[in-house]
Amino acid sequence: MPRERNVDLLGRNGQGQGEVANYLLSNNRMDAGTLRPFVGADGLGYISVFQGGDAADPENYKAIQIQTNATLRRDEWKRLDDVVVGIAESRLGGIQDLVDNGLTYNLGNAMGTTVLETHDVGDALEADLTMDGVTRAQADRPEWKHNYLPIPIIHADYEINTRALAASRNMGNAIDTTLAERAARKINLKLEQMLFTDTSYSWGETDSYSRNSIYSYVNFPDRNQVTLATNWDASAKTGKAIVDEVLSLKQSSINNYHYGPMWMLYVPTAYETILDEDYVGANPDTRTDSTIRERILKIAGIKGVKVVDTLTANNVLLVEMNSQTVRLIRGMGIQNVEWQTEGKFINKYKVMTIQVPQIRSDQNGKCGIVHLAA
Repeated sequence: MPRERNVDLLGRNGQGQGEVANYLLSNNRMDAGTLRPFVGADGLGYISVFQGGDAADPENYKAIQIQTNATLRRDEWKRLDDVVVGIAESRLGGIQDLVDNGLTYNLGNAMGTTVLETHDVGDALEADLTMDGVTRAQADRPEWKHNYLPIPIIHADYEINTRALAASRNMGNAIDTTLAERAARKINLKLEQMLFTDTSYSWGETDSYSRNSIYSYVNFPDRNQVTLATNWDASAKTGKAIVDEVLSLKQSSINNYHYGPMWMLYVPTAYETILDEDYVGANPDTRTDSTIRERILKIAGIKGVKVVDTLTANNVLLVEMNSQTVRLIRGMGIQNVEWQTEGKFINKYKVMTIQVPQIRSDQNGKCGIVHLAA
């Protein structure tokens, strides 16, 4: 049975949607460190509290004794964290592309940030051409809009049996990290789905197109849509036809004032081997030494061609790698927290993160995403 993963929303006015969001708000546990109690060398429970400064410096953390009992030792927390971090650093496809290209925005206090307020501005003012420079040019006010992006908590749950943990310690075995690793994989899958599947999340009042919602590449209302007449894996589709179609996607981005200079091309799984076939030009009898993929990469500005397993068949995306088009809002990396204990034998844990992709366009609906689909 697949392990569940959820998206909870911390909304404005101190409201939450979902078990985790409501728990964090009602119990004032907005520091994830308070959800990671550990057993000290003296057998007492402690939490590690961040004191400010460089988060990567251990000197900026202080161990504080707590009244409640802890379950895991420091080294056991570290082993769970190593597994989760290892998963988080594996290839994430579209999410990793945003990180690699610096398209990120870091929140200062993720647990206390319910929504991200952003603004966009409409076109205003005109430049005039006069001989004396005295005549006043048109001076209209720019139109500002306020947008509120919900900041979700993505989490997956697992359990550690207290008796099984005690037995492994008695035998000198390390803690079993299988469930933590599986939960982290589900978190990563959810992040990819937020980019490449027809998934959206809203908070508060919305309409048919709300800038207060989380959209993906394939359902963002302002994306540039191009009709796919013939699937790329059809026998009648030539390499030249595919390349010509990619060129048309790039031109569509340029026509909408999104000039790159870099784009990523995302294709579904079924197109992977198609792109590895030999490229045939206008003359079918003349073959080249290039594959279709290599020919696409010769197009100026195409930084990469990536296969995305979560992308629905016969959907192709050209995404401008620019913060005006998309960025990843990062509040908290993937990490383990202890959630609650049921009786004396079951301890519940969560792998959780606070991250959300933000797809963007200007007030005129101009966007750097081009979506090719039937």
